[in-house]
Amino acid sequence: MGAITESVDVHVPVSTAYNQWTQFETFPSFMEGVESITQLDDTHLHWVTNVGGVTREFDASITEQHPDERVAWKSLNGPTHAGVVTFHRLDDDNTRVTAQMDLDPEGFAEKAADKLGVLNRRVKGDMERFKDFIENQGYESGSWRGDVPPPGSAM
Repeated sequence: MGAITESVDVHVPVSTAYNQWTQFETFPSFMEGVESITQLDDTHLHWVTNVGGVTREFDASITEQHPDERVAWKSLNGPTHAGVVTFHRLDDDNTRVTAQMDLDPEGFAEKAADKLGVLNRRVKGDMERFKDFIENQGYESGSWRGDVPPPGSAM
């Protein structure tokens, strides 16, 4: 399983960066290889991706979410992956967005892409495209401010 960590500083307030990130169905606008995401309910998503010419569909669950702080997820089927995106206020107008992911690529194409560093470069590019997307837009296209406690917590 490969671990990837990438950060980007965006010139928007933390709430704007966080609110946009919760709009999962906009991910194809800035994530290479993500063809579509359908939000099934507050904590479940259906993804369609294409990596190395291989299309995969899978479901994922939001495992923890706290406004302006973090969104964590894990896949429920298909490619094994999990991760967290954190939002750090740098000042009133700037935010550091950090993505940490653990991926276990399936199939020859995905494994080769991982070994060649393609997945790391893709995530880095996705973070840069998110920066461009939110800074050029200047505002979030929506938001979900709900709180999802981590599994097993008594929140």
